[in-house]
Amino acid sequence: MPRRLRACDVSRQLGDAGHTRAHKDQDGEWEYGYRCAEHGPRLVHVTHEGAGQDHYLNLYRLALQNLGYAVGPEQPDRGRRRLAVTLP
Repeated sequence: MPRRLRACDVSRQLGDAGHTRAHKDQDGEWEYGYRCAEHGPRLVHVTHEGAGQDHYLNLYRLALQNLGYAVGPEQPDRGRRRLAVTLP
């Protein structure tokens, strides 16, 4: 049975690779950086808060692929672009 993929692990590895994690400011608004969220036991979505979404999603994709993850782009209907991260 495949291992469980956790958003906290993907987030930590992106941070270790030098990327900035998004956080909420004093007003509750998201600041620049990446966000990871689990969508099932073997799928994590990665989004980018701030300008340059396509550029940063590409950088996150390359970093995660170098770590051995299977990564593909997603854009739900009328939703924002994100990366779908799974274990190969």
